[in-house]
Amino acid sequence: MDPKEKKTEEELNTEKKVENSHTAEETPQDEPVEEQIQLTPEEQLTKELEEANSTIEDQKDKYLRLSAEFDNYRKRTMKEKAELILNGSEKSISSILPVIDDFERAIKTMETATDVKAVKEGVELIYSKFMSILSQNGVKVIDTKDCTLDTDFHEAIAVIPSPTEEQKGKILDCVQTGYTLNDKVIRHAKVVVGE
Repeated sequence: MDPKEKKTEEELNTEKKVENSHTAEETPQDEPVEEQIQLTPEEQLTKELEEANSTIEDQKDKYLRLSAEFDNYRKRTMKEKAELILNGSEKSISSILPVIDDFERAIKTMETATDVKAVKEGVELIYSKFMSILSQNGVKVIDTKDCTLDTDFHEAIAVIPSPTEEQKGKILDCVQTGYTLNDKVIRHAKVVVGE
């Protein structure tokens, strides 16, 4: 054998010994080696499928419950809305009933009354009471006195020459009173305007 080859073999043996000593240092014998359970691809897929099916069942259950709750809510609100439409005016009507009672008493009194002034005062009191009840229910009279024509609230049914220059474009007379209900016009005031 050639001395170079021999040296090379010796060097190789030395290197192997050094490598073995390094690997022995890296994994000490006194520490237990953890065993990892390897699943086959089929077992892994089966496990993932079971987890996915479980998630789907949970979501389906939540969806069915939510759907049932919403359906109950929809039915309840439709019932409440129908009741409001049928009986929504109950409060307004019941507040007007005392005015009707007053009118009935006034009519009976007018049959035997001799004092016209007392009857007039009674009717004016009933009118005041009625207007007070209407305002409590959100009804307000549209103001027309000394106002300029506003087509959102007024309807001009006639135009006449104005007596003075300042009254041009202003309301001179109200033929029919207008009303708002909670700031919404329910009847425009019919007015005469000066030009």
